[in-house]
Amino acid sequence: MSGEDVLKDFPQFLPEIGDDLRSYLICPDKLPMHQLENVQEFWPRTCDVTRLMHFDITQLSTTLQVQRDYDTGEIIDFKEVPIPNAGESSSNSMAFTRAPCVENNSVRGNPMNLPFWPGSFPQPQFKTPENTNDVLNDDLLRVAPGISRGLLFDDDGNTVIGYATEEDASTKVNIPENKINLAELIREEEAKLGIWKSNDNEDNMQSTEENILTSENPDEESILPSEDLQLPVLTLTTKSDKSITGSEYAVLVDCSKPITNFEELIPEMAHQYPFELDTFQKQAIIQLEKHNHVFVAAHTSAGKTVVAEYAIALCEKHMTRSIYTSPIKALSNQKYRDFKQTFKDVGLITGDFQINPTASCLIMTTEILRSMLYCGSEVTRDIEYVIFDEVHYINDKERGHVWEQVLIMLPERVCVVMLSATVPNTIEFADWLGRTHQRKVYVVSTTHRPVPLAHYLYTGTSGVSKNNRFKILDDSGWKRQGYEQSKATIGTSNNTHRFHIKQENTMWYALVDHLKTCDLLPVVAFTFSRAKCDSNAQSLRSLDLTTQREKYAISHFFEECIRSLKEPDRNIPQIILMRDILKRGIGVHHSGILPIIKEIVEMLFQNRLLKLLFATETFAMGVNMPSRTVVFDSIKKHDGHERRQLLPAEYIQMAGRAGRRGKDKKGTVIILCKGELPPASQLQEMMLGKPSHLTSQFRITYGMVLSLLRVESLTVEGMMSRSFREADHQKSMIKMKKELERVEDTLNNDYSSELSAYLEPLVEFYRKARRYLDARKDSITDIISSAKALKVLVPGKLILITHMNHINKLALILSQSKRNPITFRVLVLTDDNDMSNDTTCDEKTECWYKMLGLSRTIVYCPIENPSHEVLTISPSDIFYVCNKKIKAEYDFVLKDYDQRQIPRFKDNPPGDDCREAVEELFKLTTSIKNDSMLDSSLGFMDYIKDMNIVEESLYLKISHLNQLRTDVESHVENLQIPNFENQFNIVFKKKILEDERDFLKHMLSDASMALYPDYENRIQLLRHLKYVDAQNRVELKGRVACEMGMNELLITELVLRNILTKLKPAEVAALLSSMVFQAKTNAELSENEFPAELQHGIQEIKDIFQEIQQLEAEYQVYGDDFKDLNFGLVHVVYEWASEKPFAEIMSLTDIQEGIIVRCIQQLNEVICDVKNAARLIGDPALHSKMEEASTAIKRDIVFAASLYTQRDSTVI
Repeated sequence: MSGEDVLKDFPQFLPEIGDDLRSYLICPDKLPMHQLENVQEFWPRTCDVTRLMHFDITQLSTTLQVQRDYDTGEIIDFKEVPIPNAGESSSNSMAFTRAPCVENNSVRGNPMNLPFWPGSFPQPQFKTPENTNDVLNDDLLRVAPGISRGLLFDDDGNTVIGYATEEDASTKVNIPENKINLAELIREEEAKLGIWKSNDNEDNMQSTEENILTSENPDEESILPSEDLQLPVLTLTTKSDKSITGSEYAVLVDCSKPITNFEELIPEMAHQYPFELDTFQKQAIIQLEKHNHVFVAAHTSAGKTVVAEYAIALCEKHMTRSIYTSPIKALSNQKYRDFKQTFKDVGLITGDFQINPTASCLIMTTEILRSMLYCGSEVTRDIEYVIFDEVHYINDKERGHVWEQVLIMLPERVCVVMLSATVPNTIEFADWLGRTHQRKVYVVSTTHRPVPLAHYLYTGTSGVSKNNRFKILDDSGWKRQGYEQSKATIGTSNNTHRFHIKQENTMWYALVDHLKTCDLLPVVAFTFSRAKCDSNAQSLRSLDLTTQREKYAISHFFEECIRSLKEPDRNIPQIILMRDILKRGIGVHHSGILPIIKEIVEMLFQNRLLKLLFATETFAMGVNMPSRTVVFDSIKKHDGHERRQLLPAEYIQMAGRAGRRGKDKKGTVIILCKGELPPASQLQEMMLGKPSHLTSQFRITYGMVLSLLRVESLTVEGMMSRSFREADHQKSMIKMKKELERVEDTLNNDYSSELSAYLEPLVEFYRKARRYLDARKDSITDIISSAKALKVLVPGKLILITHMNHINKLALILSQSKRNPITFRVLVLTDDNDMSNDTTCDEKTECWYKMLGLSRTIVYCPIENPSHEVLTISPSDIFYVCNKKIKAEYDFVLKDYDQRQIPRFKDNPPGDDCREAVEELFKLTTSIKNDSMLDSSLGFMDYIKDMNIVEESLYLKISHLNQLRTDVESHVENLQIPNFENQFNIVFKKKILEDERDFLKHMLSDASMALYPDYENRIQLLRHLKYVDAQNRVELKGRVACEMGMNELLITELVLRNILTKLKPAEVAALLSSMVFQAKTNAELSENEFPAELQHGIQEIKDIFQEIQQLEAEYQVYGDDFKDLNFGLVHVVYEWASEKPFAEIMSLTDIQEGIIVRCIQQLNEVICDVKNAARLIGDPALHSKMEEASTAIKRDIVFAASLYTQRDSTVI
């Protein structure tokens, strides 16, 4: 009988449960909902106080290492060896060898984590003292940091003699020097010399000691060990090879010659391309293979993305990570879609979601990368390449500083790939980056355009003139004939007023018809107004540019994309309008369009289904969507401050979208004249001018200060000194250090002795005169440059000057140059005894002669037979303005003098006009020969009383200078001593060197940095608000502020003052929207129309905001950290957080849909920051409230998933 038969005979003692399990798994709706007592258990915890006495032991710092026999492999011994980096974690170490942090914080990091060590900061070097007594007896604080009171010990180190207060915290212990313990000194010397003792060199050391003892005045060679000694090296730290000084860090790669052996240099490409690479692409790839920093500067659509793709492919090959950063979130989504088609392992990280965060290639904005670096993200361990796209946006005033911070904070092992449009100072920027990281940066730059551009003026206004398109610029240069032809078609009788709507509508119909006839579609029409884009698209209702097949494809794709939206959201007016416009081949792209609609427009345009696209400038930001033609609706735009002409960089960026590589032989750029022809000079400046230089926008923010202060090893000063703003200053520091050494050597060798007491009046005069001259140097140019002063300082006016060795001379103004800098040409008298003829005077400084002028009370007067000279002086040389004038032919005097400076005319006698002017000047000078300057008849003019300069800033400067001048003049009577100049020369030489030494020390210190005063002021404000303590340690409020991405102080105060806790989630969301909404609205409700809770909350936010503003004014903190609060969207966000439909809240405001969506998305990031802060301070009520607020606003069309992360545009 088989086993199966035996089992069959047994009775069934368990019920069949297959059907029950199937029903349990497939139909969860049948499960009971209210029998919670069967699924919840509670285990009460008993209190055990003794558990507080136990604690986890520290990690082991050593381990046992097996010692084996090299021949047999037998274990012969165990050796205790230290465990490297034992106990290091993200909270106490910045090394890459530290233990990984928890998985939840591995991608974005945590504000409480320490960042990994930046490659731009030198590695810290810890020096162990050679003698323990040095530690015990030197540099000891009386009071430990953070403690208010400490103990004072006697000299024995054991006896307590009193208490130390907190004021003594920075006071070091002073070891008395009146007692010398010879025995102790001998023991210390023996201990120090014992470090170098060995059996091989003991005799040499003994002979060296004998030389030291027997020599009365030993020199350096006798003290130092000889070169024959093989001394063991006491290595505490290994010096890095990074210490490159005096070298050029930017290397310009030659892209003019083709690379014939590229396949030999790189036999196995990390990524294959189906086309032949350009020379600049090959050069960049060669440097990437060598793991070098690369800066690629090329025109739009030149193929810079190839370099980025190769860096990503190298990381996949090396099994490392690459990060691709973009200026805006929308571009990140597009790049995710593009790279996803090329590479398998691609991820996307945004502010509100993550896709495949463990991927080899991560795409994100620069702000997110900065946050990850500051928060010690574990992703940083594996990064090999960081690709910065659109680096020229470092010029952005609001966000440019983020690029600099990221470049400074990147670890040493990371290579940087920078992609930029053509800029003039690529070498300068690359040199800064290379100097910061102490590595060469290879600049690959090309001005070649794969598709050349042709620029036209369009003067057509209707069907009759629809073909009025004239070429004014191409590769061969400016076309004057085309400009003249366009000028002739417009004529001189046309009015220059703006087109009205009907005229502009007619013009667009004529232009599109012309472009269609010439096969120049598709076209991107750049219009610098969102409202103008919408009105242009809506006015072309009868224009149809698509076939029936294209209409079906557009309609099908549109409906498929919005299918994920709820039914009410599909009927939003903007969606209904765009559905009709897109079918006719016309699109609109600007920030006011819903994100999902913008993505539909982009995908349709990429697939050549749209023929005419009205777009704002943001469409040209890094988006690889070229067209055949680009049209400029205007060449002027409003930049938020004024209406101005387009800059060359802006024009080139947008015009570069014309011409599709591989499809068009040339790109067409058209400028619409609309009845008004721009001047040729403006067009040439815009089209042919140099792009804007890369300039530093680095600034101090509260978030950066607090993030760096919480890291002991990094400093804000270090970050500032490494910014692009301080690049020139840092390069000059080596030269300044050498100059400081020279000055100090001169002082020590030549002026080491103290000045005699009888020279004290001269020292005091020097101090007052130097203070006056320094203040005068900073102010006099502004005073003289004022319109009222220049009106007085005209040819013929007499002035008193001191210009180098021409001391206290009357001068006749011959001409005035108002160019910057302002200069004057003046006539002065000289003679044979005049020290101005002294050939040795060049050894003196300008300051010396001006001080001599201040020490004298009379005007210079030649003895006899005066000669003359014409000088070119600056405003700083003018000390007094006289109320007298001399009439002469000033132009003839100048012409006569200049002619006699030519060698063949140098012996000619002065002309009559020149001779008469000299005689008049000599007559005036001799009339006051022995008079004091202040009592003479010259009548010196006062800038305030006589010239009526009463502008507040100039008035304060003049008053300050007058006061300092009075102090100098009151001390002149003390200078009446024999041989004054020789005595003062002694004082001057020493004091001028001391001033130079102090200046160089200041320039080499942190205080010389441009932003250092702002940093000091911010620190004072943070201490006032208790974000940091007296030792700049970050307090709880500071740690909360580190969680915030914007408005750090304002939001932190709202959190810690419990203002948000007492509000409902919808009210919290509505109030916080005032910090992210920046648009203007005409439909803002009065605060009285809000609910009472909202009114009270608005007032509290305003009070805190005003309090912070007053503190910033008090501490002189100036910056863009806090923008004015805007409550224009409070009622809209309140209704949205109250679960009202999007179509309903749109009726409450005139703000466009896209602006509202962007505002609510940014608001969600702020709410998440507050939620993290609530977790940090242990406030569960606030945490749950922020969770509810985030859930309430994070829904429907506002947070609809990006099409780039869902589909491929090729499915159209």
